[in-house]
Amino acid sequence: MKFLTFHAKTPAEALKQAQVQCGEDALVVSTKQIKKKSLNSEALYEVVVAVEDSKVLNKPKKELNQKSTEDVLVNISEAAKQISKIAKVTQAPLPTKPKIKVEERSGTDIDVNDIKQEITKLADKIKLIQEMFWEEKAPQRNNLAIPPEFSEIYKLARTSGMGPDHLDNIMKLTLEHMPQKMRQSSDSIKRYFQVLLRKMVPVRHESEVPRGSKRLMMFVGPTGVGKTTTIAKLAARYSYIKEKRDKVGIITLDTYRIGAVEQLFQYAKMMKLPIEDVVDTNDFNNALRSLNHCNVILIDTVGSSQYDKEKLAKLSSFINSSDYEIDVNLVLSAGNKLEDLREIYENFSFLNIDTLVFTKFDETKTFGTVFSLIYDIDKPVSYFSVGQEVPNDIVVANSDFLVECMLNGFKRKQEDANSSK
Repeated sequence: MKFLTFHAKTPAEALKQAQVQCGEDALVVSTKQIKKKSLNSEALYEVVVAVEDSKVLNKPKKELNQKSTEDVLVNISEAAKQISKIAKVTQAPLPTKPKIKVEERSGTDIDVNDIKQEITKLADKIKLIQEMFWEEKAPQRNNLAIPPEFSEIYKLARTSGMGPDHLDNIMKLTLEHMPQKMRQSSDSIKRYFQVLLRKMVPVRHESEVPRGSKRLMMFVGPTGVGKTTTIAKLAARYSYIKEKRDKVGIITLDTYRIGAVEQLFQYAKMMKLPIEDVVDTNDFNNALRSLNHCNVILIDTVGSSQYDKEKLAKLSSFINSSDYEIDVNLVLSAGNKLEDLREIYENFSFLNIDTLVFTKFDETKTFGTVFSLIYDIDKPVSYFSVGQEVPNDIVVANSDFLVECMLNGFKRKQEDANSSK
């Protein structure tokens, strides 16, 4: 057995040199960086391989071209095929004899334990090559190096749309506090990361209205985010779906859009709920007195651009004119970019936002923006709207649901499991 050492500016190139000279049967013993990249010089990596004396190829070393990465990836693919082929053999029912026949190129008998060892070796080889590539391109922000075993969860969180600074902070916390034993498995790393994310999502849990009191809920937000549909879903939930039913009334301040008024009146008629339309603050107080018998009053508002200061000021006048405390819910689309969500919140924040409601979960694949906004402003989220269907497509907010959407995407089965919570 001979041990040969190869050096190159990347692990992939060093590995390719070893393959050219020693063939595919060479066993990678170790790989390490022996010189870091600087302004004046390239990085230097060392790969040590072991090979039988008879299998050292008498080929001269040659420079690698740009296809070296592709060649290594082809080898990964071939190794994966071998694993798949051997795995299919092990899935077949085993006879009681200690040996089984396996069709191999050598035509020899192979013990089941040998097959398992071979699978392990191939899997380790793939993992080693993947980690070499990750080490070469691993993100380093704010002097935080992301280890190879964290590559999967890092990529999932990054593609979710989470803010880069938030991701770096959370990865730092994970690296500092995760027990060393949990780092051996990508599944355990993912579970730990999920638990950490859940703890960072403030949620306002749905609660009963105390006897003798009222709950006024005003829904504000930009045009087209789904405030009216969300109110219809909640009206049905409070008055018909919840175990303890409420007496629900509706007020609409959105007299600018005839279609929106008609839509809400139609919903109220179908559910046999009282509804009042309001133009000014005097009308608003009269409407509140008319709905005095209701313990939950849902208030729809006109959609306002975050830059329309006149409309926003009018919303503030309605809130200030009420004799009751009003719970202000900012309704946002989950599909918006993080920068837009931040700006919308900032311009509506003078209304003293109590909770957030996110809509259009069924129209996006990136939910990290939702997480990052909540993480930024530390305001609780109360509901997620996950479709257009009234009353079913509303989910009482919980951190498990949001984190699952972030890392694995939104699924209807998942929504059904959480809608009753």
